[in-house]
Amino acid sequence: MPHPQPLQSSVNSARETLSVAIVACNEQANIARTLSSVLSIADEINLIDSGSTDRTLEIARSFGPKVKIFEEPWKGFPGQKNSAIAKSTCDWVLLIDADESLTPELQAEIASVLRAPGTVAAGAPIAYRFPRRNYEFGRWIRHGGYYPDPKLRFMRRGAGLVEDCPVNEELQIAGHIGRLRGDLLHHAHTTITDFMEHVNRYSSLAAQMKGPRPFSITHIVLNPFFTFLYNYIFRLGFLDGREGLLRHIFHSMYISLKYAKAWELSRKDIEH
Repeated sequence: MPHPQPLQSSVNSARETLSVAIVACNEQANIARTLSSVLSIADEINLIDSGSTDRTLEIARSFGPKVKIFEEPWKGFPGQKNSAIAKSTCDWVLLIDADESLTPELQAEIASVLRAPGTVAAGAPIAYRFPRRNYEFGRWIRHGGYYPDPKLRFMRRGAGLVEDCPVNEELQIAGHIGRLRGDLLHHAHTTITDFMEHVNRYSSLAAQMKGPRPFSITHIVLNPFFTFLYNYIFRLGFLDGREGLLRHIFHSMYISLKYAKAWELSRKDIEH
């Protein structure tokens, strides 16, 4: 199937340029959708791959020379993302994950920013947030605090870097941040097995960030329970049906696990 061709505006000399930075590993199920959603507005796409063994790189290469592939060992999320940002050469940088894609509305808004005058007006945003919509188990999750899920991913080159933390890392920007209204689509987890692997991996990273802690009934039991109650009942998570119920149960499990694993780290310190 032929890939969509860049819009005419993408080569307009009056327009500022855009680098898209993507981190990937074994994303053959997602990467074509991701690249298709940015191809028309990007001037270059820097894909940092950390050892894919599936068809990720083959699919990425099929999108043509605009996609620049860099194969690098895994350095953690901040290290990989900052490496992609450092390779960007355009006026603006858009940082997205390999399982995310832009809606046509968000594409149009970003294109509008690029068509603004090249000089930065006083007080003009140097970065933008936009909402993210999450797809879980075959359903878009719209309640319980999971939407709009704002993400800061679009900035002028040089305006910031990803903070150095093991999980839930964000761009750090010193300057005026604007807002766009179009959605970033996150095709997160299609199966329960996939989600549980995510919970296990991310709770371990979060435990490292928390550091060794004593055993706490509050953190391991009460905090997860009341988080579930608040998000599922008071923030209307129940409106997302069975998929929403599973999402909130598993999120509460993640909270419990990260504190239990932090306690486990304290036991290992004692043993050594």
